[in-house]
Amino acid sequence: MQITSSILLLGFRLRPVAERQGATSGFKVLSLIGRILPITYNVLMANTEKIRSKIGAVATETMVRESGASERSKEEKEYVAGLEKGLLIIEAFGIKNKALTLSEAAEVTGHSRASARRSLLTLQRLGYVECDGKYFRLAPRVLRLGHAYLTSTSLARIVQPTLEAISERTRESSSFAVLDGTDVVFVARAATRRSLSNGLGLGSRLPVHSAATGRVLLADLPPDEALLRLKRMARSQLTPHTRVDIPVLMALLDDVRKQGYAVSNEELELGVRSLAVPIREGSGRTVGSLSIVSATSRRTLDNMIEDLLPELERARRMLASVL
Repeated sequence: MQITSSILLLGFRLRPVAERQGATSGFKVLSLIGRILPITYNVLMANTEKIRSKIGAVATETMVRESGASERSKEEKEYVAGLEKGLLIIEAFGIKNKALTLSEAAEVTGHSRASARRSLLTLQRLGYVECDGKYFRLAPRVLRLGHAYLTSTSLARIVQPTLEAISERTRESSSFAVLDGTDVVFVARAATRRSLSNGLGLGSRLPVHSAATGRVLLADLPPDEALLRLKRMARSQLTPHTRVDIPVLMALLDDVRKQGYAVSNEELELGVRSLAVPIREGSGRTVGSLSIVSATSRRTLDNMIEDLLPELERARRMLASVL
């Protein structure tokens, strides 16, 4: 359309020029056309190149878009939504910490009642869920899932003797935890007495913002990623001492990076303090966090740093040599 308009414009301009010059003979007209045609040709070629350039850009953009859509389509085809729903149902029992009705399971997972019912009945048939007619409960078979993790990774087996040695020397409970989203999960533990009111066992979870183990592992992440995790979690104030403001927490993470350890001073539970250090492989990659817990009635924070931190540092160096 743009080329045609240019030709018509030149044609209309030709006629008045010829008339002004008295171009009554065909020779003068042809001579005038001969002077204008090179200009017209140059205009046409310039417009053609622009069109070709635009067509090429559009084609490239289309190919990139189609390639991305193809990759997403492939990922979607390999994604099993039914498996996701079943796992969310299992996790729902951990969120509520009790038996669930069908309505409660649907509410916690965000699924429809029909979808939640299908998932629960499937899990019941596989032996992972039991039902008394109204309430659904996890069956002992579900422990196979957690046990599969503990037996398939060497971390817990390697760390356990170290934890027992620490607890034997200090008479305090020690633990090893790994990062899982916005929580830390305890995968190995040596307990001498119950420090937390609810107790901690294998598979127990604590929020990263208030646990010393969580702060150590957050500090090992790039600052932008650590900030993102803090922003997307609830950051509940578990005690009057719990720090929940993001600027304060980010400043704490900077301190952890500089000093190499983290402290939680009655931020998880009143009367309880914890100290944690990162555990790294020989390559330098952080694989988890080693922590020790003590009651405020037994030790001051300064005493923990003076007496217990060297124990954690010794264990960290030893584990780095075997991981």
